[in-house]
This record gives sequence, structure tokens and C-alpha cells, in this order.
Amino acid sequence: MRFLLQRTAFYLFTAWAAITLNFFIPRLVPGDPVQSLISRNQGRISADAIESLRVLFGLDANENVWEQYLHYWGQLLHGDLGLSFTFFPAPVSTVIGDSLPWTVGLVGITTIISFLLGTALGVGAGWRRGSWVDGLLPATTFLSSIPYFWLGLVAIALFAGPGSFFPSSGGYEPGLVPAFDQYFIPSAIQHSILPAATILVSSMSGWILSMRNMMVTVSSEDYITVAHAKGLSERRVALSYAARNALLPNVSGFALSLGFIVGGTLLVEIVFSYPGLGYQLFQAVGAKDYPLMQGIFLIITISVLVANLLADVAYLLLDPRTRKS
Repeated sequence: MRFLLQRTAFYLFTAWAAITLNFFIPRLVPGDPVQSLISRNQGRISADAIESLRVLFGLDANENVWEQYLHYWGQLLHGDLGLSFTFFPAPVSTVIGDSLPWTVGLVGITTIISFLLGTALGVGAGWRRGSWVDGLLPATTFLSSIPYFWLGLVAIALFAGPGSFFPSSGGYEPGLVPAFDQYFIPSAIQHSILPAATILVSSMSGWILSMRNMMVTVSSEDYITVAHAKGLSERRVALSYAARNALLPNVSGFALSLGFIVGGTLLVEIVFSYPGLGYQLFQAVGAKDYPLMQGIFLIITISVLVANLLADVAYLLLDPRTRKS
């Protein structure tokens, strides 16, 4: 319990530091975001209106930095992430809420599938060395070293194009309204196949390699020899003894990978113009949309910290040696 409390306190401190940096970094960037907003919209407004915009975006000249910092924390505690410059006057929370399901749906599902398939194949490759599964290792090593976005470019060049079933960009057919109906759902699935396949192929290879190596290590342990000596079936020894103990690093790695689901695979979403959170972040950087950048960074940071805490809990539950009274 003390171990868990110590880790929780550490992550709370890390979250405070990340939020503090999230507040100060945009204010240290040269330029005036309000003037950038006005110039981009080619607007001519009065000085009073400009001052109102500064107050609206938390840049009130009558407040010092400390007061703005406290005001920022007050907004966060009320779930207010500010207003987006790019989608003004839409709140940042609304913009993130529209993009988050796309990233979670794409990266979340592919992460779970790649973990399950990669772990299962890794168990087979490590337990039955020399089999056809073990023969896939050179290919998996090669695929795991290739960046997602490069595979995405190759997939577009090979499978997308005029008359192809696989679209090269977007999340659904233009003209459709996002809804759970017979028109939108098939279109969304069709547009997600190529980006999902590029993530799945590369990430699954990593799970296969890590699980295979752990199975090879565990297979030489004394308790595996004892299990064989007891006359237990090959299947039971492989799953209940070897795989169960070899699974710990993969489970903790899976918990960590859950934190990166929210951030998505930024370059994959850019390559396919997929309307997820990563692509939204790319647009926000190009438009100097500081509130939206802050909101996305905050969501990604919190998700990674929560995933790290889940990884520690997984270690605590699966490995009794980490437990402390």
C-alpha cells in the first residue's frame, strides 16, 4: 500500500509540473496570439474589443502572471480549457471531444488487437522454437523497426488511388453527417482500414518479439523443469507456468501503451488526414492556436500519467515481490 501511495504522490506532483509548464510555455513564445487571431480573420476591431478578447483568453493585462496562473487553475478545476482560436468561439473541450473518439477508436482498437495477437504469437514462437511461427522473427524484426507513417505512405501508394476500395484520406465520405446509421458507420470503417493496418502491422511485431524473448528466458527456469517432471501436459506448462510469468513485461508495456492512445500516432493521422486528436494538434500548431495546443497537451499528459500508474498497479498485482506493507 505504501508503494502505491508513493507512486500516486509522485504522479500528482508530475501532473502539477506538467500543468504549470503547459501554462507558461505558450506565454514565453514570441508573438501576440490575440493579434494573430485578428490578422488571420482580417478583422478591424476597437481597442476595447481587443482587451475583451485578451480577458476571454486569460491574457488580461491587468492581471500579473501569478493571478493568471491561479485563474488558469480555476478554469481547469471547472473543466474549462478555454476557447479555440481556430474554431472560435467553440470551446477547446468541444473541439477535443469531437476529435478524441476518432483517435480512441482507431488507436485504441488496434492497440488491443495488436497486443492480443502479438502476445499469442510470441508465446507460440518462444515455446516452440524452430516452428513456422518462430520463422517469422526476421520479418517481425524488420516491421517493428519501420515507422508507422512510412508504412502509411507505402499503403497509400500500393492500395489507394482512383477506383480503389481504400480511401487515402479523411475519416468518412464528404457530405455524410456523423451518426450511428447505415451510411456513416460503413464509411468510417472503410476509411479506417488502411491507417489501422499500418499501426497493427508495426506494433504487433514488437509484442511478438518481446513475448518470444521472455518465453525463451522463462523456459529455462527450474520451475518449468519441475512442472514437466510432475507430468503436466505441455499446454498447461506453456500457459499456466511459462506464459503467465513471461507476461509481466508485456502487461506493463500494454498499460503504458494505453496512455499513448489519446496522443494517437500523430504522423499516421497526418498522412491519412484522419480527423483524430493528433491531426488536430498538427493543425493547432500551424494556426498558433495556443488554447487548443494547451488542451491537447494536457489531455495527453494526464492519460500518460494515468497509464503509468496503471502499469505500477499491474506490477503490484502480478509480481508479489513489489508489494510492501
